[in-house]
Amino acid sequence: MTITDAVLPSAQSRVSLGPWLWGARVDLSIFAGSAALALGLVLFGELQGFGEHPFPGWAWLVFVLGIDVAHVYATLFRTYLDREELARHPARYALAPLAVFIAGYYLYAQSSMLFWRCFAYVAVYHFVRQQVGWVALYRAKNPLRQPIDRIIDDAVIYAATLYPILHWHAYAGEKQFAWFVEGDFVAGAIARAWLPWLELCWWAALAAYVLRQLSLLITRRSFELGKSCVVGATVTIWYVGIVATNNDFAFTVTNVVAHGVPYFALLWAYARERAGETRRAFMGDVVKKGLVAFLLFLLCLAFVEEFLWDRLVFHDRPWLFGAANFELPAGLVALVVPVLMVPQATHYVLDGLLWRRKDTRQLPAQRRALGLPAAGPASITKENTP
Repeated sequence: MTITDAVLPSAQSRVSLGPWLWGARVDLSIFAGSAALALGLVLFGELQGFGEHPFPGWAWLVFVLGIDVAHVYATLFRTYLDREELARHPARYALAPLAVFIAGYYLYAQSSMLFWRCFAYVAVYHFVRQQVGWVALYRAKNPLRQPIDRIIDDAVIYAATLYPILHWHAYAGEKQFAWFVEGDFVAGAIARAWLPWLELCWWAALAAYVLRQLSLLITRRSFELGKSCVVGATVTIWYVGIVATNNDFAFTVTNVVAHGVPYFALLWAYARERAGETRRAFMGDVVKKGLVAFLLFLLCLAFVEEFLWDRLVFHDRPWLFGAANFELPAGLVALVVPVLMVPQATHYVLDGLLWRRKDTRQLPAQRRALGLPAAGPASITKENTP
């Protein structure tokens, strides 16, 4: 054995840390970085006592308007700003906003709380499925995956998200935060009865995932670091934001940062890839000006939406949007609220369709944006990503 052999590890002794979607540095920055940022902000908020005061105005600008609302409009770069995409699915893009408006109008006509409650549960489903989709993408890129991997992956993500949600329901009367409006989640004694069992499932699913990764590390010298970052971030963020803390700042920060930042990254990746195919489109003009222009465009749309919400419905941020000197009649509010909810609700609906296997196979830009091979493999997941 030479000195070189003694010093340098053999290829067989090295641990594989892939697969990655966009590369190790980018993936870790987006998924682990956004989670670390959210947790750091929670710690900062606890030290500063933010939970004891109304939600800070600067935090609302950054996290609600700048991330939560703005990320919704990033979907435009995958849909309504692309003429070819509109031509591919004209019925989809015409009927989706119309359908959500009709549903919203009907719900609000029954009860404003019914309206907000239904959309809160749809939002929860959307947030949960995003995490399922990210993990599914990592799994699709692993040529050595086995059927047990999907079972364990799904179990840990659903446990990581649904246990905190059930905890929320069990202690709804004590929570100092809401998804949309106070009381939008149903409170019930049945949730407290089921909580210990779901907590047991939470621990079991987490243990199963850790054991699976240890097994891969021992038998194959492989550890799925990218996927594990998504899983770890999901477990930590949902637990800290809903169970371990009880204030609006902690919930909002954990809720929107880990959800919105990866979505911005995905849509920016898609817009760049698609702009290279359609250089004359508005999308290409924005992308050509860089990431800052992309984000500023989304921020402008988010500001307009929030301006309308505040001036026409809520009237709670005169320091930003000015004082409203009028109140809309109840009948007009019942029309305005469903209209203003159309962008977000349409985002929920379309997001469940845009990133599925069929479209991913047909769209080269989407395959590249998702980090998949140029020729879409049969293994591309059916599950939606964002």
